[in-house]
Amino acid sequence: MKHIISIDISPCHANKIGPQHGFTDIEFKELTKSIKQYHNVLIKEREEKKYGFFELYKDKATHNKIKEISSKFLGQGIENLVILGIGGSALGITALNTALNGTYYNLLSKEDRKGYPRLFVMDNIDPVTFKRMMKLCPPQNTLYNAISKSGETAETMCQLLIVLQELENTVGSEKIKEHLVITTSPRGENAPKSLLHPIADKYGITQLEIPLNVGGRFSVFSPVGLFPSAMLGFDIEALIEGCAEMDTLCSNDSLENNPAYKFAGIHYILDINKGKKISVMMPYSDRLKDIADWYCQLWAESLGKKEDIKGNNIFNGQTPVKALGATDQHSQIQLYREGPNDKIINLISVENQNEVLLVPDILNEISELEYIRGQSMNDLLLAEFQGTKDALTLSQRPVIHINMKEISEFTVAQLLYMLEVATAMAGKLYNVNAFNQPGVEEGKKIARQLMLEIKKNKV
Repeated sequence: MKHIISIDISPCHANKIGPQHGFTDIEFKELTKSIKQYHNVLIKEREEKKYGFFELYKDKATHNKIKEISSKFLGQGIENLVILGIGGSALGITALNTALNGTYYNLLSKEDRKGYPRLFVMDNIDPVTFKRMMKLCPPQNTLYNAISKSGETAETMCQLLIVLQELENTVGSEKIKEHLVITTSPRGENAPKSLLHPIADKYGITQLEIPLNVGGRFSVFSPVGLFPSAMLGFDIEALIEGCAEMDTLCSNDSLENNPAYKFAGIHYILDINKGKKISVMMPYSDRLKDIADWYCQLWAESLGKKEDIKGNNIFNGQTPVKALGATDQHSQIQLYREGPNDKIINLISVENQNEVLLVPDILNEISELEYIRGQSMNDLLLAEFQGTKDALTLSQRPVIHINMKEISEFTVAQLLYMLEVATAMAGKLYNVNAFNQPGVEEGKKIARQLMLEIKKNKV
């Protein structure tokens, strides 16, 4: 195995932060029994294809189709890729793009982007933002990717109707298929119809399929995330290999050796037994900041449930919070160290940042700068990470340390896949359905009714 990410839970142990806040050996032993039991349940449900995210990386036919379609569009000289989608349809590719292309990718020249398009992820319906995107991205050299499993996502359909009209007015209806790709549910007798199907038929638009057993927040390795990844020139094979490598690690029932089960188990035991109701995801790399955002949806929407599997009211769920090191050492860490001890802080470090930036050995007359002069920015970032980790431990705050050797397609895929498996296991431990979101659906129904009433009043 190469460049495997590792996870250290020892800072959460009672011998480091005390039995009031850390897990004990007895609790760990009991947790091990539960993990083994639920592991067998997950394996059985996986074999029954109840949850499809486990197997997405094995779908070679879809991967080949994605490569073929992306190659065709890239050959047309597409300069902008615009994602029309919200939630899981947007957060996954945003996380991948920031991690693999960096924060300022869209500001690079086409040459520096190696000919790949700029990326705009329209994950909201703010009219000011959307109008400015339309000005920045002329339809003639833009490819839009509309993503919705059902085609009933109000925000995405609103965006799509605006784009379709603009395409009609600029390139004409005959050429809309050259500027739009639809990602939605598959067709078939046993598959529910998507509102995007008739749109694809009307204009002859290329359609990519989201498996029926894959939900939005678990869809990053489906065409939802992989087609935009291919358009941006990411190494799809390396993403697949990263998933496969992590799947191997996550396929055993050992709490000690399974990184996903460690993450899920420690969160569960510290929540239930020690009152840690908040899970902070704090990477020490700008490139990983949007993975923290992606994690917040995954953890919140999967585990925040009113009822357990049997229908009992439990009002379950930790609140996930995103943070960024070292930035949030100057905003949130004060609260985490001296405020309520109700949090698990997940710190992500990166050993090799791929680039080294030296601090000049100047201003020798200022002795107070001796500690940093002639060092590197990389060294300072790692020192800040270690300092935060140690300071949190001194304050008896539980820390989970995730270490990445580097940031690459291979390692990023490992991290995302591990967190998906961890979420599935956490659902079993909490005895909730980690794959539905009933609390979201009610708000959608209310919004649609309000829109109809607004339209009626305008007439």
